[in-house]
Amino acid sequence: MLGIVILLLASFVILKLGKTEFTTMGLLPNLSRLKDLVWGFVAAAGICTIYFILIIRVLNYNVEINTAYTAREFLYGSWWTLRSVLIEELLFRGALLILAVKYLGKHKACLLSAVIFGIYHWFSYSVFGNLLPMLFTFIITGVGGLMFAYAFTETRSLYLPIGLHLGWNLLTITIFSEGPLGDQFLITSGGEPMGSLYFVFLLYQILLLPAFTIFYLRTKSFQSFTG
Repeated sequence: MLGIVILLLASFVILKLGKTEFTTMGLLPNLSRLKDLVWGFVAAAGICTIYFILIIRVLNYNVEINTAYTAREFLYGSWWTLRSVLIEELLFRGALLILAVKYLGKHKACLLSAVIFGIYHWFSYSVFGNLLPMLFTFIITGVGGLMFAYAFTETRSLYLPIGLHLGWNLLTITIFSEGPLGDQFLITSGGEPMGSLYFVFLLYQILLLPAFTIFYLRTKSFQSFTG
C-alpha cells in the first residue's frame, strides 16, 4: 500500500513539474470509467481462462483442486495481484506516459512505454541473460504494454488498462497457479511437451486480448461520436 501512495505522490510532483494537471491521470471514478474497468476485467479473465483450458486439454495435463487452499489465501493472492497491477500501471502508464505523449506524441510514447515494460519484465521474471526467454518475455509483455498504453491514452484513464491487466493476472496467479505465489486454487501435473505448439499459444496471448481492446476502443469511440 505504501508503494502505491508513494507512486501517487511522485506522479503528482512529476506532473506539476511537467506543467500538467494531476486530473489527467483519470483516477476519479465515473460510470464510463467503471464500465471500462468491468469490461476490461471480464474480457481478460475470459480470454485467460480459455487459454489455460486449451493448454490443459491439448497437452493432457492433470488438474486437481487444491483442497488445502483457503479463502484467506485467495484474498491474499488477490490483494497481492491487485497491488502489483496498480504499481505497474501507475509506474508505466501514469504520469510518465502522459508527459511522453505530450512531448513525443501518442504513438511514439506508447511504443516507448511498451519497450520499457518489456525490458522491465526481463528482471521481474528473472530471465535476463537467457536469450530465448528474454525474446519471448519481451514479445508477450511488450505487446501487453502496448495494449495497456493505448487503453490509457484512448480513454484518458487508468481504469481500462487496470481492468485488462488485473483480469489476466488474477486468473493466471490465483486460479491457474502460474505465478510467483506458487500453488493456488488449481494444481496441474503431467502433460506433454508443448513443442511447436508454443508458437500457437504465443499468438493466442499476443493477438486475442489486444484484438478485443481495439474493438472495444473503436466501439466506444463510435458511440461517443454518434451519441
